[in-house]
Amino acid sequence: MTSLRMALLIFLLMIVGAFGTEWSVKFNQQEICALKGSTVFMNGTFTHPENLTVKETFWVIDPAQKLDLSKDPDYSGRVEFFTDEQKHFSFKLSDVMKKDERTYYFRIITYVDKEKWVDKPGVSLRVTELHVEAPEEVTEGETADLTCKTTCSLTDPTFIWYKNGRPLTTKTIKNNQLHLQTVSSEDAGSYSCAVGGSQHLRSTAHSLRVRYPPKRVSVSIRPSGETVEGSSVTLTCSSDGNPPVKIYTWFKGSTSILQRGSQCPSDPLVKQWRAVQ
Repeated sequence: MTSLRMALLIFLLMIVGAFGTEWSVKFNQQEICALKGSTVFMNGTFTHPENLTVKETFWVIDPAQKLDLSKDPDYSGRVEFFTDEQKHFSFKLSDVMKKDERTYYFRIITYVDKEKWVDKPGVSLRVTELHVEAPEEVTEGETADLTCKTTCSLTDPTFIWYKNGRPLTTKTIKNNQLHLQTVSSEDAGSYSCAVGGSQHLRSTAHSLRVRYPPKRVSVSIRPSGETVEGSSVTLTCSSDGNPPVKIYTWFKGSTSILQRGSQCPSDPLVKQWRAVQ
């Protein structure tokens, strides 16, 4: 009896090996986050019953659909399919658009009409763009954090930061965040970010303003040179500050004080005037 059962089991295994119905598709990733404008690859392997011969493989956006994406006008010129004898497959989608955000299915057609396969749940693609999240304005001496944000999680991204269009290499970069320690007026500028390998797909630039007190206060005289007593001259006080200085205090000697704009009224005693903010 035992020998009979063993023989029957071997016979059943032989039938399964010859006429098995095992289908399978394994994706390297079933959820993909991609940058708008980038190129995406959906890779994996598949198996099918040994008694069947594959006629064609292609990708669809609807499990019930028979038209492959390479013939869809929305994907024309942007998709490529690859398979090899080891049953590896790859789907290449170029110039990814926001409207490409959907689920994609791998379809297998054999020479037997009813023997076909559509993998479910397929590969889900999400499309994102980079944008910088940061304060609009910060005061000199404070700290500031700029974050390169996405709407989905990219795979092992390396973030690159730019200031006024040039790569930043001297600031502290941690993950997707740029940390500005003890902000100075020199940190003001236009910041953007990108991901390694896709440097051409930068975020929209973010303008960071820095508030700081007046610096480099100076007085200029027109006309310059030696002044004749009784003639008119104009003294102009200037400085670098954010926000710009609007009211200056002018001193004549050590006691007289006038509050005016940046210009001092004409006066022959030029050397006795000075200005502060």
